Amino acid sequence: QVQLVESGGGSVEAGGSLRLSCAASGRTFSNYAMGWFRQAPGKEREFVATTSASSTITRYRDSVNGRFTISRDNAENTVYLQMNSLKPEDTAVYYCGAAFSTVTFVNNAFNDLRARGQGTLVTVSS
Repeated sequence: QVQLVESGGGSVEAGGSLRLSCAASGRTFSNYAMGWFRQAPGKEREFVATTSASSTITRYRDSVNGRFTISRDNAENTVYLQMNSLKPEDTAVYYCGAAFSTVTFVNNAFNDLRARGQGTLVTVSS
């Protein structure tokens, strides 16, 4: 079992950057694909980015590709989401998750996650 805690959210102006962190407890972190979802007010939750257990596979939703970078440090049991060139439409609660495969994230299967964090709010002002 793995437990996840996100941090790094906050308020930033358009064009700015933030880095989200997701710290995992437990000794099985390196076995899981990790990723991020987000949910904006009044909208459905959506996939943002994912990386495989060994970081050999990364996937992004089209709207963040080239602006966001997902990475992980298996020695530190942490996954990161570096967000650059932020836009107001990136405003959302961001959730970290763990799954057996990156496919879970790409398929937007939030309910199939093995673990998820409580979410961290990112607000981008214009």
